Amino acid sequence: MSTSDGRLVIVSNRVAIPEENKPAGGGLAVGVLAALRDHGGIWFGWSGEVTDRESGGPDITTIGNTDYATIQINRSDYEQYYNGYSNRVLWPVCHYLLDFIRYDQADFEGYRRVNAMFARKLMSLLQPDDIIWVHDYHLIPLASELRSAGIENRIGFFLHVPFPAYEALRAAPGHEYLLRCLCAYDVLGFHTPRDLAAFETCIREPVVGAEFEDNRVIRVPGGKLIADVFPIGIDVDEVRGMAEEASGTKRVKKLVKSLDERQLIIGVDRLDYSKGLMQRMLAYERLLEKYPNSQRLVTLMQIAPPTRAGVRAYDEIRNALEQVSGRINGRFAESDWVPIRYLNKGVARVPLMGFFRKAAIGLVTPVRDGMNLVAKEYVAAQDPEDPGVLVLSSLAGAAVELTDALIVNPHDRDDVADGLATAINMPLAERKRRYESMIEVLGRNDITAWRTRFVDALRNGG
Repeated sequence: MSTSDGRLVIVSNRVAIPEENKPAGGGLAVGVLAALRDHGGIWFGWSGEVTDRESGGPDITTIGNTDYATIQINRSDYEQYYNGYSNRVLWPVCHYLLDFIRYDQADFEGYRRVNAMFARKLMSLLQPDDIIWVHDYHLIPLASELRSAGIENRIGFFLHVPFPAYEALRAAPGHEYLLRCLCAYDVLGFHTPRDLAAFETCIREPVVGAEFEDNRVIRVPGGKLIADVFPIGIDVDEVRGMAEEASGTKRVKKLVKSLDERQLIIGVDRLDYSKGLMQRMLAYERLLEKYPNSQRLVTLMQIAPPTRAGVRAYDEIRNALEQVSGRINGRFAESDWVPIRYLNKGVARVPLMGFFRKAAIGLVTPVRDGMNLVAKEYVAAQDPEDPGVLVLSSLAGAAVELTDALIVNPHDRDDVADGLATAINMPLAERKRRYESMIEVLGRNDITAWRTRFVDALRNGG
């Protein structure tokens, strides 16, 4: 069997086993499931179950031509590998939020230990012609662990968060180890040219003895690897279909009625300090101060489902947002109007697409983001005859592609407030022009293009 005929083996921190009649969740799941349907293979990773015993598995669930292979993680491994080094060191470093770093040597050891365990359990499933596609910062060392065990299959890695320039990366204890591990892959994928350029700043440091041969090929000790830009996209037709379907539902009609003809500004983000939620609410307050005519004309609905419960930094964000949203409502609300509707819970995907379609403004203002698919979903969900306006952070990866959004600096309250005021008053002809430009980009760089380009590069070497 030739390499091109081998199975595709996907490895990620979590495995999302598909449920009948339920759409896949985020971009990773959509792209991975489509790739596996095309090629057949394995999706390997953590089941999401934390145990008090040694890690078990892999447990295999077969659906169609795909095996979903899951393992359990014991409690100490979970705390050190996941809550510890992955999310208290790598997450803040990748998002340039260095004040949030909380390093413990035991966490770093747990991170390495769990990656070694992933490699051991994966090896029992591999065939010589398989190609392996590893996802995200939790599993940077995986290829190095597999290589040490004698695995020679082609292995690729895609980073779903920003990649930091060396001046930020070196704040992470263990960064030299991480760079050496990245050089064990055959293909490295990033969202944007600026992420690739940041990676180049690291490679040019005398840490791993590697150098760019051209703008894509890196010469490393023992061979070469490809580093390139593969911007993740969405299934545009699926999002459009869900938005159209949801628009006629009772839940969406109820939302529209409750607005009483006011314009809806919508924000949807995990409750995370990288999403700029506090800055966003303060910018919205600045809109109401600076443009008093906007009062009673707009309503901000911020959906922020909780994440990483029990981690102090996230508990503090939730408390702070509850306080500031309450203060703004107390300051500006009238008997028949509340400026902010703050939902500290998730909304199912189909009705959410309906909410997007009815929202006059999509407000996506992270202080740093690898891509941000909410921005792309908001655009795809719009009614082409009466589209809304996307107000987008310049520090989100999506801003590289969606240049016809209103691009703002999330740290500048007046800039965001001015962007919102412009969006509120934007004529239909300009809204349609911007929408048409952005939807063309989304169609060209959709989820199929993303996974096809990466898998082709991994199979064929470029």
